Amino acid sequence: MTEQPIQLQKLHGKVAIVTGAASGIGAVTARHFADHGARVVVIADVQDAKGREVATSIGSHRCTYVHCDVTDEDQVESLLVDSTVEKYGQLDVMYSNAGITASSVQTVMELDLSWFDKVMEVNVRGMAACVKHAARAMVGKGVRGSIVCTASVVAEYGTESATDYTMSKHAVLGLVRSASVQLAARGVRVNCVSPGLVGTPMVSETLKLGAEEMKEMMTAVYSESSNGPLMEKHVADAVAFLASEDSAFVTGHNLVVDGGFGTKS
Repeated sequence: MTEQPIQLQKLHGKVAIVTGAASGIGAVTARHFADHGARVVVIADVQDAKGREVATSIGSHRCTYVHCDVTDEDQVESLLVDSTVEKYGQLDVMYSNAGITASSVQTVMELDLSWFDKVMEVNVRGMAACVKHAARAMVGKGVRGSIVCTASVVAEYGTESATDYTMSKHAVLGLVRSASVQLAARGVRVNCVSPGLVGTPMVSETLKLGAEEMKEMMTAVYSESSNGPLMEKHVADAVAFLASEDSAFVTGHNLVVDGGFGTKS
């Protein structure tokens, strides 16, 4: 069945960047931005083949791919943000979504600090670099822009494993809340979206689950949900809201998207 076009274009004429957009939530959100009328969506990732495939599927007239490692501030500044502004005149929306999880359980007593460093480098340092340079670009051009970061439901409570990931998402909340206070007078809003468990490729790889096993787990987690499992599209809807003028007076907010089942996941 062919998808119906979105009638209400929340992002008409906007220039947007989406990091971590080669798959999962980032890829679906990039497409959602384009469907909502964004003039151009610049998607960034380190998975070049997948990133280019996503950009091509959205359409070269409205989406381009940029290789960018968010842990390298120079790449974030020059290859991603500055190049976007130079090519398209301004930056209206930054969706900082790139993130990773460790390959081990990462309980406190078994914490692999080399993996801890990698997770923090991407999830915290990379997020901070994207917020910093997006804010500079928006303020420099006098753009009343929107910055949205991906946090997680685990940003609000403790977990039995994935200590480093949980810590990193708590840090994202601190970044968003501080940036929102500092940038409010400049007309730049900063918010985050906190998804519950979504069956993304990253989650499947982390949990080492095949497609059928992943489907069964998602069904179990959201067994009491009348809307079925949480999907990337649900998160993309929330990000589009925060990116658009529909949320003009919303800043410093952590928008949880879990259907009320976050603690179960």
